[in-house]
Amino acid sequence: MSTRPMARDAFLFLIPLFAATVTALWLGWMTITVILTGLVLFVAFFFRDPQRAISTDPSIIVSPADGRVVSIEREGDTNRVSIFLSIFNVHVNRSPVAGEVVDVRYHRGRFRAAFSHLASVENEKNTLTIAGDGVTVVCSQIAGLIARRIVCWKDAGHRVEKGERFGLIRFGSRVDLTLPQDVTIAVRVGDRVRGGSSTIGTFKVLP
Repeated sequence: MSTRPMARDAFLFLIPLFAATVTALWLGWMTITVILTGLVLFVAFFFRDPQRAISTDPSIIVSPADGRVVSIEREGDTNRVSIFLSIFNVHVNRSPVAGEVVDVRYHRGRFRAAFSHLASVENEKNTLTIAGDGVTVVCSQIAGLIARRIVCWKDAGHRVEKGERFGLIRFGSRVDLTLPQDVTIAVRVGDRVRGGSSTIGTFKVLP
């Protein structure tokens, strides 16, 4: 895994904000300078991208995001684990398993609050299907009330490693992870998880 202090998308905001801050300081607009400095610090904090220790155990499915588990629901022969990300969480999304991205689909929708159960069904989202060795998972990046920009860096056909960064959602969001029924869920509603390092579930690896 590469080491980086923040997600590359941060610079789309930091460069103009920093330029505006320097200009305001040069003009002597101290109140505006303080406000802009606060925005620069917030953006740098929001887009932080810490290094994570990724499990090498092939039977472990890791969390695709930082945040709080808000629901675990049965859907037919699958289980859906939903993770809510507040503006204070790391927003870089990571692959739950190693495998091939076999499908990427963007769905237009509404912008309900990301912690609402209806967000999984009605909100705008980007869904990746990742076929790993012995398990296929579906990871949905879901927009929220404030989060209106979903970013995905992978296309169908890309190979991803477990814990590899594949995208982010700007300014508060939700990530749903849909798992086969034979995966043993390792979290409960209310648990705090960390992308790439927390175990969401385990499955039996065939010899």
